[in-house]
Amino acid sequence: MMIYLNDQIETFDLQAALGQLSPQRLQQVEAFKPLLSKKLCAAAYLLLRQGLQEEYGISEAVEFEYGEHGKPSLIGHPDIHFNLSHCREAAICVLSDQPVGVDIESIGRQSERLMRYVLSDEEYEQVKRSSSPDVEFTCFWTKKESMLKLTGEGINTDLKLLLPAPYRFTTVVNEERGYVYTLCTAEGFSVLK
Repeated sequence: MMIYLNDQIETFDLQAALGQLSPQRLQQVEAFKPLLSKKLCAAAYLLLRQGLQEEYGISEAVEFEYGEHGKPSLIGHPDIHFNLSHCREAAICVLSDQPVGVDIESIGRQSERLMRYVLSDEEYEQVKRSSSPDVEFTCFWTKKESMLKLTGEGINTDLKLLLPAPYRFTTVVNEERGYVYTLCTAEGFSVLK
């Protein structure tokens, strides 16, 4: 498994990136209104292209097909698993030969309502007791989201009921840049960086 991360979005050259996007991804980028959203969408795709070139020797612009709940896969490359995510601060791509999920989120103050919606009572108490509740909540959120992205379910279930088994999580906190990301793999599959 390989992780590709760009947390220098402020210097990302969108105009230079546009020529490297597939027609499908260009359409997705153009659908966004805010410039930051356009940059993040393009940056995540370019990380995927970088990984495909370095790991698999694939240099052409790839297109996606989507599963029942919207999980993307690469047309013509069913054996390559990937996942993309982005937040205000960064874009991330993970490539693997096994199903994988990744979620990256900005660290920020969360509403009581959102915490009650997402967290079990035990998780909620853990966040409240934490010396860094914003970071603790973001860790829980990225775990749950990465697991749903691995399974392809998306957020269509009660998030409070999600249990980590049989999944393995690797969480990275970057307080200096203001984000947390979590990788999720099936139990027994090792995470390599």
